[in-house]
Amino acid sequence: MLESYTKEEVRLFKKLNTPAKIQDFLNKLPFNFEKKGETCMSPRMVLEKKTAHCMEGALFGAAILEYHGHQPLILDLRSAKKPFDFDHVVAIWNEDGFYGAISKTNHGVLRYREPVYKSIRELVMSYFHEYFLNSTGLKTLREYSDPFDLNHFNKINWRTSEKDLFEIPKYLDKTTHHQILTKKQIKNLRKADKIEIEVGKIEEYKK
Repeated sequence: MLESYTKEEVRLFKKLNTPAKIQDFLNKLPFNFEKKGETCMSPRMVLEKKTAHCMEGALFGAAILEYHGHQPLILDLRSAKKPFDFDHVVAIWNEDGFYGAISKTNHGVLRYREPVYKSIRELVMSYFHEYFLNSTGLKTLREYSDPFDLNHFNKINWRTSEKDLFEIPKYLDKTTHHQILTKKQIKNLRKADKIEIEVGKIEEYKK
């Protein structure tokens, strides 16, 4: 597992010795718009291709967190499907009993979370008001998974594989997810303000 990293990878991982440094490094990688087709790259391929989308960023973050002694955990944030919105995946860690998250996104929201959340649900709910459709302002976050330990996929070498790892998001999508809203709460949701929508349109990298 860890011993399969190259010297160059180990050198980088040693430098990225805090979650904040991992996030800073991810932010500098251009967003993967999958112009040549869908991808789900391993941390090694993220470094080789120098790009990542949210799932790839979560795998990358989890791998480096693991190198520094954390479990390699990711968390799925599931959105509404009618109207459709995209799910989001983050790497998480626990520090002194509090959870934080590393997040690769191209937008000004749904980003890094400091380790100040006492439970997974608290962490998830910190994303709730930012999680909306720019077209309508409708808030769309609906469910979240249990923390998922990537050691489950050691057999396919998720850290260093040169092949796409589509098995991981497919499996993650089938795991238990927890509803965060009642039907009444969904019905009564207030849409995001115009100024919030404008902020939501900010992009870090252009297609």
